[in-house]
Amino acid sequence: MGLFGRKPAMVAPEAALAGRSASIVVTNRHHVNGNVLKAPFPDGLATVQFGLGCFWGAERCFWQLPGVYSTAVGYSGGYTENPGYEEVCSGQTGHTEAVLVVYDPQVISFAALLQVFWQAHDPTQGLRQGNDVGSQYRSAIYVDDAAQLEQARESLAAYQQALSAAAYPAITTEVAAGKRFYYAEDYHQQYLAKNPGGYCGLGGTGVSCPG
Repeated sequence: MGLFGRKPAMVAPEAALAGRSASIVVTNRHHVNGNVLKAPFPDGLATVQFGLGCFWGAERCFWQLPGVYSTAVGYSGGYTENPGYEEVCSGQTGHTEAVLVVYDPQVISFAALLQVFWQAHDPTQGLRQGNDVGSQYRSAIYVDDAAQLEQARESLAAYQQALSAAAYPAITTEVAAGKRFYYAEDYHQQYLAKNPGGYCGLGGTGVSCPG
């Protein structure tokens, strides 16, 4: 999914690819649980976007959790409208590979999702995740409201303390609100359920995230 040999960098907004007005068409059913991938979702559910490296393995981390209604993979945090996979992998869109998590806060808390997020990858690596190199693999949390934003920032601070105690450098995770999610191509959705032997490059630090 990524390549060594070039130093990754974020593209400037004015240099990003323009994209297109038409969105990617996806099958609106989750391959694992049959729930819808796209809004409208049932009342009472909440959403959050997580970027933690290659989205194939990242999505699997979340669809397995009780209380998670649906997941989808896509592109977020950049500048290009309705990008395609090859465009995102070129580094010229500014997007990171992201997982949209739709969950029931009465069953699974946002704090529990954050724990899974932090522990499933190394959030100190900047524009890469393990062997996957590029801005499309950067760590990110994109939330919908002020309460989630505050909780995500508090969680980052708590995990930074734990990582610092284990001699890890500073967390590079971007935490922001209001980022548009663009759905990835249909074959990427629930990829590891469709291809059980497929690539997964995720690897955590081994440092537990405080609850």
